[in-house]
Amino acid sequence: MAVWRRLWCRNLLAVSLLFCILLITMDVHARPANMSASKDKTPAGKDDNEILPQDHMNGVKMEMDGHLNKDFHQEVFLGKEMEEFDEDSEPRRNRKKLIEIFTKVDFNKDRSVSAKEMQRWIMEKTEEHFQEAMEENKNSFRAVDPDGDGHVTWDEYKIKFLASKGFNEKEVADKIKNNEDLKLDEETQEVLESLKDRWFQADNPPPDQLLNEQEFLSFLHPEHSRGMLKYMVKEIVRDLDQDGDKKLTLSEFISLPVGTVENQQAQDIDDDWVRERKKEFEDVIDSDHDGIVTMEELEEYMDPMNEHNALNEAKQMIAVADENQNHNLELDEILKYSEYFTGSKLMDYARNVHEEF
Repeated sequence: MAVWRRLWCRNLLAVSLLFCILLITMDVHARPANMSASKDKTPAGKDDNEILPQDHMNGVKMEMDGHLNKDFHQEVFLGKEMEEFDEDSEPRRNRKKLIEIFTKVDFNKDRSVSAKEMQRWIMEKTEEHFQEAMEENKNSFRAVDPDGDGHVTWDEYKIKFLASKGFNEKEVADKIKNNEDLKLDEETQEVLESLKDRWFQADNPPPDQLLNEQEFLSFLHPEHSRGMLKYMVKEIVRDLDQDGDKKLTLSEFISLPVGTVENQQAQDIDDDWVRERKKEFEDVIDSDHDGIVTMEELEEYMDPMNEHNALNEAKQMIAVADENQNHNLELDEILKYSEYFTGSKLMDYARNVHEEF
């Protein structure tokens, strides 16, 4: 009996190892279509986060890589309070917090939220993200302005960037000073060239090849500058535009990233990608509904401080949860659809709603 037990355990171990190998292989070859749905938006390292522009921008509807911002609704509804609604939070505490938010959005205290009230709230929360970015930028600017003269040269930034990637800061500085070859790998060189183009775009006229603190903010957060917003749109269109006409058709906008689908789950992700982008293109971005999105339309769509966009967003958010079809949101509706507004699903959402409110 003991022999059979040992043999059974060995076979079980072998099968388990084989299963793990198969899972890893599937994970490597199957690609998620919409990377924004799965990528971690938490900065990998503090030093990188201080001086590197991020693909993700809070309160902006599209990422720098052209993917839709999956967290946009939550960002413009919760503002700085987003982190308080995580999967591990206690549901009753989340419900209480959401009720508090509802009372703030309900500006006229009539126990319902209108589109105008939601628009006002969205603009306030977007401004919160702006203020947060400005505070972070102060620290970021100090990190790349070692002499504290209030201006940063491209070479100063390049030294700090390469140091954040593991290069010896003193050696890099000496090589740049002596105009020596840095011997960078191809990937790092491509990143530097892209950053350099973005750097000079952020240099407001008259260009002096130096960035002050405000210009550095535009470099890290292009949504803070109209000129950099145009640059961001230009880059996105360039990546998606397949025929070079500097406009986007529906087929170009919903084109899937290059890769291979090898299982049903990946196929479902692709189907969701196409469906979501088609709806956004037709219902929101293509404002004149002519089947073409121009750079101007995309710029208006991506402008986080556009009040017209905020009103449209408010109406869409209300429509998602407006079960009684009165074009307003009541407390029980917002609690029932809490996952849409906060990313956190509340259990027993209706329990004691009126008493707590």
